[in-house]
Amino acid sequence: MVRHITDCVLLNNGVEMPWLGLGVYKAQEGKEVEQAVETALQVGYRSVDTAAFYHNETGVGHALKQSGIARDKLFVTTKVWNTDQGYEATLAAFDRSRKKLGLDYLDLYLIHWPVPGMFRDTWRALEKLYRDGWVRAIGVSNFQTHHLEELLATCEVPPAVNQVEFHPLLTQEELRAFCEREKIQLEAWSPLMRGNVVNQPVIVELAKKYGKTPAQLVLRWDLQHGVVTIPKSVTPSRIEENADIFDFEISPEDMARLDGLNQNHRFGQHPDHFKF
Repeated sequence: MVRHITDCVLLNNGVEMPWLGLGVYKAQEGKEVEQAVETALQVGYRSVDTAAFYHNETGVGHALKQSGIARDKLFVTTKVWNTDQGYEATLAAFDRSRKKLGLDYLDLYLIHWPVPGMFRDTWRALEKLYRDGWVRAIGVSNFQTHHLEELLATCEVPPAVNQVEFHPLLTQEELRAFCEREKIQLEAWSPLMRGNVVNQPVIVELAKKYGKTPAQLVLRWDLQHGVVTIPKSVTPSRIEENADIFDFEISPEDMARLDGLNQNHRFGQHPDHFKF
């Protein structure tokens, strides 16, 4: 059971990844993203998730450097964007991201979306980066089961992580089961349903029962399902609140009630219908 903000999951290649991280999607480059990362690190977060598409890698890197925290205590993730996919383009994109972050290596590099006809070549580039020591683990984002099956049929290094939309209204049971069988760690983006956790009566009711906020309840639900979670916020009080989820445990009965909210409802785009 996850009991502390520094607790980690062991990925399929032996690398340790924190269960809780800070997402910085839509955090503005410069002061806003720097302050968000600075606050998170002060609270105790050690994992930060960004992407080339977020256009804030420079600010993330600056905040990490200013923190004074030893590099080997941090876990930094970024992603290659759709228009940079393909073997050579991905290698170049990685180099740009790494330099913006100001790091000698990255902890996790992900394919942001499964661009049809390209993600296998993109994956070959990630495998080279992994073998050459530029990144400690490689993975994917927004991959459905059929994307993973296609990738696993030809890859030399299996994905360590699959980052997908995951919350009580979208429990992705088939995908979760597949990833568990293949030892691919599932990671939740948009775990708080873009703020819609407060609009779900069952979540609000159970949050009161446990003396927690709806957001804290759902983030704990993630962890108890064995799913890494990266709530995003630039508000210091929310960043701190999201980390206060290690002093309680949701009962099996209440976990089942939360699971029962599933409607296969997405707040983001469906990977099979993404307008690439």
